[in-house]
Amino acid sequence: MRKGVIDRVSGPLVVCSGIRGVAIGEIVEVGSEGLIGEVVRVIGDRFFVQVYESTSGLKPGEGVVATGRRLTAELGPGLLGSIFDGIQRPLPELLKLSGPFIGRGFKLNALPRDRKWCFKPLVRVGDRVGPGDIIGIVEETPMIVHKVMVPPHLRPGEITRIEEGEFTVEEGVATLVTRDGEVEIRLMHEWPVRVARPWADRLAPEEPLLTGQRVIDTFFPISKGGTACVPGGFGTGKTVLLHKISMWSNADVVVYVGCGERGNEMAELLKEFPQLIDPRKGRPVIERSVLIANTSNMPVMAREASVYMGITIAEYYRDMGYDVALQADSTSRWAEAIRELSSRLEEMPVEQGFPAYLPDKLAEVYERAGRVKCLGEPERVGSVTVIAAVSPPGGDYNEPVTIHTLRFVGAMWALDTELAYRRHFPAVNWLRSFSQYADILEEWMRRNVSRDAPRYRRRALALLSAASEIEAIASVVGESALPDDQRLILLVADMLKEGFLRQVALEGEEAFCPPIKQYTLLKMMLDFYDVAYQLVRARVPVDEIVSLPHIPDMIRVKEKPLGEIERVYGEAREALREIADRYGVEVSG
Repeated sequence: MRKGVIDRVSGPLVVCSGIRGVAIGEIVEVGSEGLIGEVVRVIGDRFFVQVYESTSGLKPGEGVVATGRRLTAELGPGLLGSIFDGIQRPLPELLKLSGPFIGRGFKLNALPRDRKWCFKPLVRVGDRVGPGDIIGIVEETPMIVHKVMVPPHLRPGEITRIEEGEFTVEEGVATLVTRDGEVEIRLMHEWPVRVARPWADRLAPEEPLLTGQRVIDTFFPISKGGTACVPGGFGTGKTVLLHKISMWSNADVVVYVGCGERGNEMAELLKEFPQLIDPRKGRPVIERSVLIANTSNMPVMAREASVYMGITIAEYYRDMGYDVALQADSTSRWAEAIRELSSRLEEMPVEQGFPAYLPDKLAEVYERAGRVKCLGEPERVGSVTVIAAVSPPGGDYNEPVTIHTLRFVGAMWALDTELAYRRHFPAVNWLRSFSQYADILEEWMRRNVSRDAPRYRRRALALLSAASEIEAIASVVGESALPDDQRLILLVADMLKEGFLRQVALEGEEAFCPPIKQYTLLKMMLDFYDVAYQLVRARVPVDEIVSLPHIPDMIRVKEKPLGEIERVYGEAREALREIADRYGVEVSG
């Protein structure tokens, strides 16, 4: 063991000396309690450590021990359904040892060492395997089959022993002979969290991650393997939106990182997940989820590690061929931890005190998303989709974290304080949001929903944009002074806002709206507009249309099964035809 001493303590930063050859990224144990820390800078014979636990009570002269290891994630069966802190210590085990307030210096294994898993081999003695090859499977949960892979850092070799049976994660299930010698393959291996796991080839993001939220899936979709940010001020619903995506999206595995957010929000998630049933497989959602909780009352520097820990776990399941959704809530709190360490290191600050390398840190995370051809055999495709909340102070989108995040993401779902105050949820502003994946996913929409789906999407966005301009005029002259065709646009825009964009996704039909229902709702409203516009052009007063009793039914039909939409629209269409007959107007559609 290499030992040194503490020279100075500055919050979560501890300055040490007395150990030669210490490396940046090396894990050290600080003080008499052995607090876990990571070396972030080396200058001469002094090195600087960011400590992932509270440093209160530490004093100069106490000992420091260098471990020679890096911050790694334990990867193997037992991750799903687990709740970890920012450095992958299981919180239920910490609760048993230290009670509801986490004590210091506890070192726990992330994966249980006493539990046995039933391993079924897929290769035989004499087979040659290489990095990423699947050698067997374990039924981790009833929803996910865990594929045991040759770790990426090993060389190709020949299997000389492989056994079927029950094993702990530490026991060897196979022996691989490489040119470096014999290697035991276990159910578990470790991987440094700051190093991206390798893949064979990066693929185009051609399939959507369906969230069940109409404003997202139809207007601002995200691909599997894509990136999105959710900026919004206090109370706009960032956390709830991420919760609903975690619960209802069509990802195979969900990794949720609560990074610096309020503990009550994480507690709500922990309460809901075990009770929520996955609609596709009829099992609790927790069986396909990994939760990392590093809330605002936990050590600040562990926030910085928690995001890297989460994305490493996500990449691990991606390598098995699964589609993984990573939710980070929020990267603003993560960036604040980076800012605090930077200030303790006395680095030159730039915008709002953040370090100059903040964009590089953000890029490190978002660029690990993607849809890839996985390493090894059999051939498989997996993806990691990164969706992160951003909490700009005062809702100011011009602050550094939001501005730099927009450089690296393919979609932004901008949450609007005014919409939230009007109880319009999800409070996604349809004028400020964007998605670079919409054009890529048009072909998928044509094949799986309708050939007309992309056209209706573009028409709806154009109509909402036109309505925004008309509303600005109406606020000056009054709506009654507007021409009838503009009043009709306002009417249909209100129908879209209330009957399509607004979605109280708590239970029932509104919890998850499938793409075909989203398209049918949108088509109903825009077809109604087309027929009504013909009437207005033929000098039929718009008040005849506005007063139709079928309009509230068209708004509320979103809460009913798909089959009801055609019935409701059929009645509205007949009402329009009656108006046309009364005025002697020919209409089509």
